[in-house]
Amino acid sequence: MKQKINIRLSIIALVAVVTTTIGITIVYYNLFQTQVKGDLRQNAFLLVESGAFDATAYKKIESEYKSYNYRTDSLRITWIDSDGTVLFDNDTDASHLSNHLQRPEIQQALKDGEGYSQRHSDTMNMDTYYYALLLNDGTILRVSTMARTILSILFTTVPVIIFIVVIILLGCVVIGHLLTMQLMKPLEKMAENLDNPNFVEYKELEPFVNKIRSQHEDILAAAKSRQDFTANVSHELKTPITAISGYAEIIENRLYDQESEVHIAKQIRHNADRLLSIVNDIIKLSELDHFETACTFETVDLYTIAEECVFDLKALSEKKHITLTCNGDTTFVNGDKALIREMIENLVQNAIRYNNEYGEVNVSVSNKKGHSIIKVKDTGIGIPSDQLGRIFERFYRVDKSRSRETGGTGLGLAIVKHIVEIHSAKIDISSTIGEGTEILVSF
Repeated sequence: MKQKINIRLSIIALVAVVTTTIGITIVYYNLFQTQVKGDLRQNAFLLVESGAFDATAYKKIESEYKSYNYRTDSLRITWIDSDGTVLFDNDTDASHLSNHLQRPEIQQALKDGEGYSQRHSDTMNMDTYYYALLLNDGTILRVSTMARTILSILFTTVPVIIFIVVIILLGCVVIGHLLTMQLMKPLEKMAENLDNPNFVEYKELEPFVNKIRSQHEDILAAAKSRQDFTANVSHELKTPITAISGYAEIIENRLYDQESEVHIAKQIRHNADRLLSIVNDIIKLSELDHFETACTFETVDLYTIAEECVFDLKALSEKKHITLTCNGDTTFVNGDKALIREMIENLVQNAIRYNNEYGEVNVSVSNKKGHSIIKVKDTGIGIPSDQLGRIFERFYRVDKSRSRETGGTGLGLAIVKHIVEIHSAKIDISSTIGEGTEILVSF
């Protein structure tokens, strides 16, 4: 983090210095150009007002030039006839100069009375500024001066810029170090007080801290859940394994008579089936816990699946003298057919398992306000209101002894809850002791 802050501060400082230097140079160079043009114009008018540049004064100017009265290192003066012939130049012999009629500043002066132009010399890396003024007698007075280019000015400032950048970069390292310490110290305090919901150093970090706390609580809850699950699995597996081991010991030591043989075999098979059911449910829960489990979502008819489940469980309900019915209308949902089928089977099996003899279980399918709804209602023993929130916990049973007698693993409703969550559905439960339970799943 420190390195990132230092690098970013340095980049920002570097960009700021470079862009500021370039910007200021461009602004002042434009002002400089304006000043140069203004000075050239003022010098031209002063020379005209001196009365030196007219047809009658030509010889005088030439003689004075020879005595260096007009020679200057900064200002070049050129007097040009209307046909472009150079009459006088203070920098060189006019007879050696070519015709100036096609020069842009001369053309502009002949047209508008005055003209500007600027030409660049690659050899000297300088710009020459020209100002031409049309005189009353038709001749043209041109003054010019040389100035450095903007690039040469920038190159001149490079050592200063490098020095400033080095100083700023060193400053950025120091500031970045101090800033990181200031930023990290409150974060370290918040980490130490993660369990205190009222401790927040930065209000801007409150959503982040709340999220971290929520995740921390979820992790602790998940760890406790796994611990409880492991303990419950050990306990649930221990019972049928102990029973099977006990009956196996009886057979090994021949401690049974012929009449007990069938009973022993029946108990071994019953506990083996129970063991297999628990293992299958644990595997199923493990698959549902991981979203990488491939789910094939398609449009399925909820009523058709419910009818098939009721048909398959008819034998179980008749064995317990329970009336099992299914009614409703065709309604389509987008989901995994196998998972939805397993959800309905678990709900119906629970309704049969915890029902009273000669009781009823009704499965109904409907569509209300765009929601596909399946409802499983029984006339069973019911669930106490203070336990309704816990029935989806793994291995939680309202009536533990009855569940084991009927072959329940305590994982059926946990599986149902997972399947409901995978389909982004909603499950509601209502129950009355001695009257029955109604579970409603809305897609």
